[in-house]
Amino acid sequence: MHFTKKLIAASAAAIAVAGIASAPAQAQKKVTYLLPAPAFVPAFAPWMIAKQKGYYAAEGLDVTFQRAKGGVDVAKQVGVGNAQIGGGIGDTSILVRPNGIPVRSVGLMGGGSLVQLVARADRGINKVEDLKGKTISVMSYQDTTFYASQGIMASRGLTRNDANIQAAGPTGVWKLFVEGKVDAMIGVPDWIGIAFGKKVKMKIFNAKDYFPSMAQAILASDEMIKKDPKLIRSLVQATLKGLKDLMDNPAAAAQDYVKAVPRWAKMAGPMTGTFKLYNKYTWPGQKTLGEMNPKQLASLQDFYLKAGFIKKATPVEDLYTNEFIK
Repeated sequence: MHFTKKLIAASAAAIAVAGIASAPAQAQKKVTYLLPAPAFVPAFAPWMIAKQKGYYAAEGLDVTFQRAKGGVDVAKQVGVGNAQIGGGIGDTSILVRPNGIPVRSVGLMGGGSLVQLVARADRGINKVEDLKGKTISVMSYQDTTFYASQGIMASRGLTRNDANIQAAGPTGVWKLFVEGKVDAMIGVPDWIGIAFGKKVKMKIFNAKDYFPSMAQAILASDEMIKKDPKLIRSLVQATLKGLKDLMDNPAAAAQDYVKAVPRWAKMAGPMTGTFKLYNKYTWPGQKTLGEMNPKQLASLQDFYLKAGFIKKATPVEDLYTNEFIK
């Protein structure tokens, strides 16, 4: 269908290097916000709605979105001051601070996981243990999809060698799944939506039931937090308003979203479906919207350390701050 083709094109570009310049705002303070993928990807709807509905402008901010080469690159650029603020996954600070990159999460966009385990219904995968001997697609061996695959499998006593993990790239990860060339994938709601559009019958395993995987996060450097806490607070608060709109009424928010992102014009209905997936698996679950859970961070860091994804741990209090969410 027309929407599926458009979403496929967007998702293929999502992890590749691309970007978007926002329309001129009525704000006073110019802010460069680095995204890990193109701004038109549905995952960034909270930010796009915040701009479309004037939430940033109301906070005195003129926000321009620029691209980066993934969440780690965002952290590097923000860490050295090439951008005031940016976005990644909630685990990004765990991965980069051991390498001397002084960034932390200042707002977590949901209490669930950005990625889920999705199995084809015709492959006999009714529980995680059934992944043994199966083929699973991930984006790469050094990203959240792979880390989540290992955490989910480990929760049920499986190791990397118990399944065939294929790093298929930003397009292949969902394309192989849709074509039936793999048994399961670790995917974001955008890719799950593509599979639904292709009429693939599937079973979705909520990653949070097995592993402390995280949602997207807003990242800032220690220096910027000290230098301009007002900017950080204003941006976090405005973005959370966009997220709340999506959570409260996905259909109405979808109408605002397609106005903000012209490539999705006339696609409000399908976008509503995508946002409902986020509303089920990614966005809910926080006591206070935007709040980072230090116990979850500690648990995730412990797993990354044991799995060899990081060489040393960082004090949990250096990985985040919740001071800007209220």
